[in-house]
Amino acid sequence: VQLVESGGGLVQPGGSLRLSCAASGFTFRTYLMRWYRQAPGKERELVASITEAGGRTFYTDSVKGRFTISRDNAKNTVYLQMNSLKPEDTAVYVCNARSRESNMDYWGKGALVTVSS
Repeated sequence: VQLVESGGGLVQPGGSLRLSCAASGFTFRTYLMRWYRQAPGKERELVASITEAGGRTFYTDSVKGRFTISRDNAKNTVYLQMNSLKPEDTAVYVCNARSRESNMDYWGKGALVTVSS
């Protein structure tokens, strides 16, 4: 099982980034997918989630209207489009897959997003 994040980097405030998380080794389309983030000195925070077929999404309040989570089950990939980035969005963003049927949880290693001028 692998979850591999990509697309992180350094961006100026107000800029955009798109994170991708490529999954392999499990039946992607049967898993709830979530993006978490952890900033230095802070606890891990759930940023966004998307249901198995992509019909429902959740966003934490601080990113509503700026971030969009999506998935492509044909490509076994989940995305996080991040717009209007703020310095407080700086964190390591980690992809999570969770089976609501079996309670199995898989985690990626994370991608660093730094928002700074």
